[in-house]
Amino acid sequence: MVELRPKQWTKNLLLFAGLIFSRHALELDRVARAFLAFAFFCCLSGVVYLINDLADLEADRLHPTKRTRPLAAGELSPRIAKLVAGILALGGLAGSFALNVRFGILATFYLVLMLGYSWRLKHLVILDILIVAIGFVMRAVGGIWAIEYADEHIRITPWFLTCVLFLALFIAICKRRHELILLSDSATNHRPVLEDYSQPLLDQMVSVATAATVISYALYVTLGVRPETVRNHEYMIFTLPFVLYGIFRYLYLVYKRREGGAPEALLLQDGPLLVNLALWLLAMFWVFYA
Repeated sequence: MVELRPKQWTKNLLLFAGLIFSRHALELDRVARAFLAFAFFCCLSGVVYLINDLADLEADRLHPTKRTRPLAAGELSPRIAKLVAGILALGGLAGSFALNVRFGILATFYLVLMLGYSWRLKHLVILDILIVAIGFVMRAVGGIWAIEYADEHIRITPWFLTCVLFLALFIAICKRRHELILLSDSATNHRPVLEDYSQPLLDQMVSVATAATVISYALYVTLGVRPETVRNHEYMIFTLPFVLYGIFRYLYLVYKRREGGAPEALLLQDGPLLVNLALWLLAMFWVFYA
């Protein structure tokens, strides 16, 4: 179970974003479909993590923390890992298509893209970060398609996709920066693409991603919410301070405490971030459902 990295399944919580933003969070049948979509994506994520660790077996043994994973530590047989990956892939994809055909197609593309990332694409500078961000966007879109019925189409706004993309880029770049600093001279042995990055370059990229995330969300809450769909749309501006605090808190953890290598751990362990996220969700529910 450890090899499937259940702590990182928090990334798949993004599938519930569409449920909230499409104003269907109070419909139990759609909530159930969102939970099923979450479960199927967790299966597919487990497949990706297993294949990724199989591909990085030798490199992980040089990493100060990844060497304790069952595969790298020799506690799990590669043959069993491949068998489990196959079972999870079949189950996850079959369930996704049973839930919704469009969701099943997206889940298939997600799995193929992430497997391609594990084997080759993660070694291509800049493209490696973009693919990670696209994976988050696919989760967000999948969460919307999963709750659709056969005879309907829920509109996905460009604002929603833009906010998700820039936030994902922000987190991915911070993670690369953490890896570069943590591993120091041995960074390229673990992840060869880090040879093409430098701390000043990543700092500039963090600045761009930070500004883009804040500006895109600010534009969304002021211009992107349509009054015909959200009655209290003018109050969306009051959710902006929570986003600002979350971004700045994350930067504080990355630059001051030298964290950020495991975004899912920060989300679960940092109290102020958790409280801020809860307050943002409450504010969103107030605006969308009051």
